[in-house]
Amino acid sequence: MQRQAAAPIPTRYGQFTMMAYAEKPTERMPHIAFVAEGFDPSRPVPVRIHSECMTGDVFGSRRCDCGEQLDASLHIAARSGGVVIYLRQEGRGIGLINKLKAYNLQDLGLNTAEANTHLGFDVDARQYDAAIFILQDLGISEVELITNNPAKVEALRRSPVRVAGRIPIVIEPHDESRNYLKTKQELMGHLLGL
Repeated sequence: MQRQAAAPIPTRYGQFTMMAYAEKPTERMPHIAFVAEGFDPSRPVPVRIHSECMTGDVFGSRRCDCGEQLDASLHIAARSGGVVIYLRQEGRGIGLINKLKAYNLQDLGLNTAEANTHLGFDVDARQYDAAIFILQDLGISEVELITNNPAKVEALRRSPVRVAGRIPIVIEPHDESRNYLKTKQELMGHLLGL
């Protein structure tokens, strides 16, 4: 994988540079680094490693807190020279089609973890190697990780990138997301304080 292209992107949050990472320049779904103005890799950088969630990030689904976490992370990054890494691993790595199938199973009574395993997948099939590569490409050696997920912290702790701290990003549950968030906290160890 390598950095294929970059361009300035003005947003409602502030000025960012978007960088696309892929094996080849024809890749249609590259991983993204959104680097805020004021970025300084000589200090611990606030970083969000965000896995794609089309339903939440794009369409505002209330089944999860993903879109709201992305929104809050972009605010944090913009005001503190941070970075948001957007990994193309929809549905905890199972893809959009299987994620929609998992939603149907959840509507029948399974929780999000049970639905994924019922479909033949791991509870969480995400990988963070691409994010570690991007961090190193950006010259980041130390991060303040914007996350509630201990698995992300652990993935970075096993890498050359040092975790200097964690910035919690707890979103108030909606009626539609409460059971999902409870499962994330109880079965996956997410630090949500519910």
